[in-house]
Amino acid sequence: MINNISKKLLTLVALVFVFTLNTFAQDGDAAAGETLFKNNCAQCHAVGAEVVVGPGLAGIEERRDYAWLKKWINNPASVISSGDKYAVELYEKFNKTQMTAFPAYGDAEIKNILAYVKSANAAPAAAAPGAAVAAPTQETSGGKFFNIVLVALLVIMGLVLVALLAVLKLLSTLAKGESIEGTPSAMDNLKSALKGLSANKTVVTAVIWMFVLLGTKATLDGLFKIGVHQGYAPTQPINFSHKLHAGDMEINCAYCHTGVYKGKQSGIPSSSICMNCHNAIKRESPEIQKIYTAIEKNQPIQWVRVHNLPDLAYFNHAQHTNVGGLDCENCHGDIKNMEVVQQRHTLTMGWCIDCHRKSDVNSKGNAYYDALLTAHNSTSKEAMKVEDIGGLECAKCHY
Repeated sequence: MINNISKKLLTLVALVFVFTLNTFAQDGDAAAGETLFKNNCAQCHAVGAEVVVGPGLAGIEERRDYAWLKKWINNPASVISSGDKYAVELYEKFNKTQMTAFPAYGDAEIKNILAYVKSANAAPAAAAPGAAVAAPTQETSGGKFFNIVLVALLVIMGLVLVALLAVLKLLSTLAKGESIEGTPSAMDNLKSALKGLSANKTVVTAVIWMFVLLGTKATLDGLFKIGVHQGYAPTQPINFSHKLHAGDMEINCAYCHTGVYKGKQSGIPSSSICMNCHNAIKRESPEIQKIYTAIEKNQPIQWVRVHNLPDLAYFNHAQHTNVGGLDCENCHGDIKNMEVVQQRHTLTMGWCIDCHRKSDVNSKGNAYYDALLTAHNSTSKEAMKVEDIGGLECAKCHY
């Protein structure tokens, strides 16, 4: 009977632990969600109620349940084609502009984004008038905080298990009709229980496997991040503001990056391009004086490259911007609002392939695609995607 009680108590502890862990996990990591949102969602959606390209996300979990949101994020075209009333109305309301699909997003990514949206809308509302609202940090909104909670839960569960084992030993003593007088102290029972756990092959095996699995996951996570420089924003030799030049002044990207529409490389602007304006504008600025110094020494400005692709990958700017008709923001993020340029997207092979799968071929006015378009339309009613014309073939980018 004691063994049955022991098994039931151990099962109960395990269930409580799993339930508690799931309760914490389902809230999502707002810090990680902020990164995902700014890199992939902010171009079309605001965290508040404002309309950008699509609707604002404030209160999204009140309008739609999680199951619907997951289907919509993973494959909006499928939800629309299913005849879902809300999805169809949304599609019609925003000029039949279909949201970009994110099929690779699982529960973790989606819950992280929803957690960020929820926290971004809740924080300002709770602040007193005129009070400064501190931005949520990783320690308080997820990440390290969640790890601390997880370790604390493991410690608590371990102590509960030890206490249960001590109680079971006491019950076993009573069941045998033995007197509890002169029995070992609580500390002795604790030591005895710990010794028993360390000698239990099942417990030892479970602990070893837990560390093996956690170590394997940490190793794989680290390997997948090798060569990924998302968020990289190096300090430049001159404090150049893209927000001022490309945003406020509305200077076209091609004015400084002369090859962006006609060459493989977009090009790094030379000092002479800067001097087209700054030979008369803000000449006294210390930052502009750095340009004069470079010219006097007949040396180029040592700009630090932000976006780097491995040598094994071929990328042609003109093919994407001129032929494909893509805006710079598709790959570089909201450049017009960046004081310091940073790499907003992962620029991994998977990210590029996902773009090729969802992007329509810009065939308007280009006779090169006429035959391909005719062949495609004869077998499909869907728009011709880049993947339909070999956009997923290895030799397209690796040759």
